[in-house]
Amino acid sequence: MHHRPHVVADVMTNPVVAVSRQAGFKEIVETLSQWKVSAVPVLEGDGRVTGVVSEADLLDKEEFRDADPSRLEQMRRLDDLRKAGAVTAGEVMSAPAVTVREDATLAQAARTMARGELKRLPVVDASGMLRGIVSRSDLLKVFLRSDDDLAEEVRGDVVERLFRESREDVRVTVAAGVVTLSGTVRDTALAPVAARLVRAVEGVVDVECDLVGSRTA
Repeated sequence: MHHRPHVVADVMTNPVVAVSRQAGFKEIVETLSQWKVSAVPVLEGDGRVTGVVSEADLLDKEEFRDADPSRLEQMRRLDDLRKAGAVTAGEVMSAPAVTVREDATLAQAARTMARGELKRLPVVDASGMLRGIVSRSDLLKVFLRSDDDLAEEVRGDVVERLFRESREDVRVTVAAGVVTLSGTVRDTALAPVAARLVRAVEGVVDVECDLVGSRTA
């Protein structure tokens, strides 16, 4: 049986707290404190994600409270100074928001986070409407899969398909997410392919390939 890759919708947090563009500075701080989150999406009136406000965005107001930055620093930190004077979410948010589709794979979401050095991503549908939020910890949930579950997927999606004629001679064992393939196969050239396919299975920590050629090969 072929397993469907996990997508963002499988691991995202939903429902998710958000604020409107008109939300006041204090309301944003209270929302972050009440829900114990470090950032919230900012929504247009129809529910589309237009930006994100994080604690880092809000801290600019405190940083520049009694500061007297030089003209050079003002030029260098125009965006930070703008946020320091903001009073609404629309003024202080980081925009445009970096989002991810709910049907994106976890690998796609991870690459988006890595490229943007982000800790979380608002999840949207095809219309840009907010559907949830996905964090780094959410993407790591696949590593909570049981060893038995991983072994079943490796047998069905890798061994059964790649070693159809010698599948009965291939053993799959999994311990703490580390998959070991052992036994004999007719074509040892497929061993590196098998290792690569197993490594791509979501939740696999590492792969050890001990496949050898059969004497009748």
